[in-house]
Amino acid sequence: MIRKAALGSAATLITGALAGGLLLAPPAAAATTGNSSLPEALGVQIAAARAARAGIEWKDCPADWGLAAPIQCGWVKVPLDYAKPFGKTIDIAVDRAVSTGTKEERQGALIYNPGGPGGSGMRFPRRSTTGSALWVNTAKAYDFVGFDPRGVGHSTPISCVDPQEFVKVPKADPVPDTEADKTAQRKLAAEYADGCKERSGEMLPHMTTPNTARDLDVIRAALGEKKLNYLGVSYGTYLGGVYATLFPTHVRRMIVDSVVDPSTDNIWYEANLGQDVAFQMRWNDWQEWVAKNDASFHLGDTPAKVEAKWQQLRAQAKAKPLGGVAGPAELIGFFQSAPYYDSSWVPVAQAFSAWAAGDEKPLIEAVTPDLTDTAGNAASENGNAVYTAVECADAKWPTSWSKWNRDNTELHKKYPFLTWSNAWMNLPCATWKSKQHTPIEVGAKRGLPPVLIVQAERDAATPYKGGVELHRRLAGSRLITEKAAGSHGVTSLVNPCINTRVDAYLLQGKVDAKDVVCDPHAAPVAPAPAAAKSHAVAPASDFPAREELPAVR
Repeated sequence: MIRKAALGSAATLITGALAGGLLLAPPAAAATTGNSSLPEALGVQIAAARAARAGIEWKDCPADWGLAAPIQCGWVKVPLDYAKPFGKTIDIAVDRAVSTGTKEERQGALIYNPGGPGGSGMRFPRRSTTGSALWVNTAKAYDFVGFDPRGVGHSTPISCVDPQEFVKVPKADPVPDTEADKTAQRKLAAEYADGCKERSGEMLPHMTTPNTARDLDVIRAALGEKKLNYLGVSYGTYLGGVYATLFPTHVRRMIVDSVVDPSTDNIWYEANLGQDVAFQMRWNDWQEWVAKNDASFHLGDTPAKVEAKWQQLRAQAKAKPLGGVAGPAELIGFFQSAPYYDSSWVPVAQAFSAWAAGDEKPLIEAVTPDLTDTAGNAASENGNAVYTAVECADAKWPTSWSKWNRDNTELHKKYPFLTWSNAWMNLPCATWKSKQHTPIEVGAKRGLPPVLIVQAERDAATPYKGGVELHRRLAGSRLITEKAAGSHGVTSLVNPCINTRVDAYLLQGKVDAKDVVCDPHAAPVAPAPAAAKSHAVAPASDFPAREELPAVR
């Protein structure tokens, strides 16, 4: 009772200081009890007020960040623990490209998250500087702002294993043949969880989506924005949903694209099981397209024949990895880009076709890590570490191996393409050595302006029902469905039915009177048979940019 009364008095004092804009240092009570906690909502107010006063000191980006002028970089300080806003802080890296329009055209900052968890948004401002036709109108109205979420990249990065060890190949075939195979994978997963605790233990309890949403609100304040304009893709949609739940009155415009289903208590465990089903669906779509274009690829004129060729490749690589590096695990990592993105259909099919014709080189080159690229390897390891840390911390996971074994064994029977690979990737959460939280119940009924939700009907990474569920939970939202399409990240594609509505929403705040269904974007075009005979593979530039191609989420 006494402690509650004291906390109430401190909260009243701090809130009054915030209202008057006078909070320059912690009140005496908070300053003398460094381990005492405050409500996290109050912690955000304190941090945001502090950030609003400090602003962001924009400078040319460090040379090794790969972000050239006119892009500028800066930092925003946020609490490691929002319950202790006067305790330890971490620095969040941000960057921007200033709007290309006139002062009258400018509407503020548009902040972006590409997904993950573990994806960096720092490449986003390039969309403004390259004059992309899809974003040219929006770039006139908004500063394009990217950031590395907590734990990612330049924002107090976390790690779970030595990066050079992380990228070594070949790894074990994820599809187990024996109980011994499963035991070996379980051992690796437990060791990975232990490595996260050993290398990044202080950060792990605070690597949650709600904390990243709180960071987002502090960034908003540091930018001098009264309200948030936000574009989130993939995991970025869950981040957006959590932000809309915590700060509904702080939202001005929000687009969420390719939506994580927020509906279950075991959100990430269930989401990953759902992915296994959806990836098989989209894998089958790709095989059907390859079969229809057999004159170009010569992999079989029916999906069953293409699947047989895939199984032949897997078996060969399992017996003897291609070039000593491309085993089944590496091949799955490469081939899964086809279910992710239509833009990968042609180059993946070309590499597959080259192998079938006796040329293993394209597949070997696609999966061989550059062990001299220490920065790139560290980024890959960091992305995986953040993915694991956030999903393990956001929710409580099943700890019973019998449940994992039963669920994934059953799924694998019908959906074999990704099931076991996905299971092993997430299994560290079963033996996680840090706090696992209860997920926030995503939803907003009052105070939230219309949110624009964009979703492909056959998305593999974030199945369609996620968009429908978030639409149900966010009052006043509008859902745009791209029917009979399955690319992940719809707003980055050319589809006028969607592009014009995105522009109208961001520029004018307009949404349709009701939900909209759009025809699919243009399907990939296979190379002419004569060109295909050369076994040339499309250049790497034809693949989606790295920020748009996260690991399986």
